[in-house]
Amino acid sequence: MELYSEERDGMVLIAITGDIDGSTAQELQDYVTPSIKTNCRILFEVSNVAYMSSAGLRVLLVIYRQINEVKGGVVLMSVSPDIQEAMNATGFLKHFVLVDTLEEGIQALTAS
Repeated sequence: MELYSEERDGMVLIAITGDIDGSTAQELQDYVTPSIKTNCRILFEVSNVAYMSSAGLRVLLVIYRQINEVKGGVVLMSVSPDIQEAMNATGFLKHFVLVDTLEEGIQALTAS
């Protein structure tokens, strides 16, 4: 898994490439945790994530809860249909805003 982040307009864009599974989920959490601050806005770009295991879903939920606790916002961009299906089946979609483009993600985070 490869991770890249940049700050843009007071938001943090985190691009993820590769699978999020039992061997990479903790790495993702460790990477994101320093960005979780009061009123933070984090946009995950996941178009290059082909597979997400239950460990990956779980770490996204943990990250979501941490961001929610500090009154922040989180958006997932370019989620594959397979991952959306898994998120829907597990009830995770009710926690996340999903968008297709960077512009939509910025708008969603600005409105939150």
